[in-house]
Amino acid sequence: MNSDNNQEMFPLVDEQGNIIGAATRGECHNGSKLLHPVIHLHVFNSKGELYLQKRPEWKDIQPGKWDTSVGGHVDLGESVEMALKREVREELGITDFAPETITSYVFESAREKELVFVHKTVYDGEIHPSDELDGGRFWSTEEIKENIGKGIFTPNFEQEIGRIIQL
Repeated sequence: MNSDNNQEMFPLVDEQGNIIGAATRGECHNGSKLLHPVIHLHVFNSKGELYLQKRPEWKDIQPGKWDTSVGGHVDLGESVEMALKREVREELGITDFAPETITSYVFESAREKELVFVHKTVYDGEIHPSDELDGGRFWSTEEIKENIGKGIFTPNFEQEIGRIIQL
C-alpha cells in the first residue's frame, strides 16, 4: 500500500516565497499551518479541455477527489521551476511542455497552508498517469461547471479554477 512520506523535508516560506526554514511533510500537514510552497500545472488540450487527475484513496490530503492536472510540493533545495518539471514528469510522464506562469496565492485549509505557484500549458501529446494517481481524463468547461460544489473536486481546485478559466 502506498502512503505519503511524512519525513520528506519541505522548505518553509514567507508569502513572497522567500525560504525562512524547513519542516517535514508531517509537520506541515498536521494543522500547524506552516507555509510551504507547491506547484500546480493546468494541462489543456487544443480543444480547450482541462486534464484533471484523480487523487488516490491513500493520499493524506483530499483522497479520492478530482484535482489540478499536476500538483506537488517543492522539495527542500529545489526551485519552483525544478519542482514543476519533476512533478509533471513523475505524475503524467510529460517532459516537453511550455508552462505559462499564471499567479501565486496562499491557500489555507484546516490542516495546512500552502503558497501555490500556478501555471498552465497546452499539450496534445500522450499522457501516462503514474501510480501516484488513480488516473485522469480531460474535462470540458461545461462538465467542470456542472460539478462545482458537488464534492467531487478538491476545495483547492474549486477555489483556483476561476483564476484559470471563465466559469
